Amino acid sequence: MATWQRNDAPGFTLVEVLVAMTIVAVSLLAALRVATQGVSHADELRGRLLAGWVAADRLAEHRARGDWLPVELGWREEVSATPNAAFHRVDVFVFVPAQPAHFLAHSTGFVVDPSESGR
Repeated sequence: MATWQRNDAPGFTLVEVLVAMTIVAVSLLAALRVATQGVSHADELRGRLLAGWVAADRLAEHRARGDWLPVELGWREEVSATPNAAFHRVDVFVFVPAQPAHFLAHSTGFVVDPSESGR
């Protein structure tokens, strides 16, 4: 008949090893989930960066041409007067055409009114 002997040798039991492995596995899965979310947010950040460039380019184009006509191709421009009649404030909002209420970028600049700059 088999008899059990108590072994006082140092070490971990099978249950302790399994619990430790479970804790490590859950921790690694949590870290993997965070890394995956970071990758998915990279596309959103890339879109916002490009939208900022588009907004800055639109303001530069208005300054270069000296016109005041807004163009609706994924961005919206709001032109408003300033205390100085020679300048106009231009707010450019860039958005995805399917979601015009969700702005990816907003840029503000000031352009010189060509009719007022000759004074």
